[in-house]
Amino acid sequence: MPTYRRTTRVPAPIDEVWTFHSEIDGLQELTPDWMNLEIDGVEGPDGTADPEVLVEGSRIRMSIRPFGVGPRQRWISRIVEREPDRREAVGPSARFVDVMGGGPFRRWEHTHAFYEDGEETLVVDTVDYRLPLGAFGDVIGPLAKIGFEGVFRDRHERTIDRFEP
Repeated sequence: MPTYRRTTRVPAPIDEVWTFHSEIDGLQELTPDWMNLEIDGVEGPDGTADPEVLVEGSRIRMSIRPFGVGPRQRWISRIVEREPDRREAVGPSARFVDVMGGGPFRRWEHTHAFYEDGEETLVVDTVDYRLPLGAFGDVIGPLAKIGFEGVFRDRHERTIDRFEP
């Protein structure tokens, strides 16, 4: 299964970067405009509508229409893990994992990891994925990294811009 990974240094403490990424507003602010993201609904693990923080068990119903071309691609993203205060040999860290259900990929597991580095934070996005189209999708799967690069480069630049003094 192909994996895409991107790491960026953000000029802000881990708690601020973590909080920003833990809210639906963060998702909307980080998604490039050309993706035409629409949030159709957000539910907490207990079914509460529009929770303030995306905790484990939260579900996000959304759709995109890249560059305004083709039909909207809909899916549900579910937060399956959330660890806001991990201690590792390298220092404090945090992470959450979302998986896609019923969407344009056969598999999509996105790990958002945050590592404290002094007064800065390393943000590491890792996506394990499988394209549709069966065996053909598996053959061309590694090429999808080209498309992911623009999206994640933009997301990381927006994160840096959000926190730069």
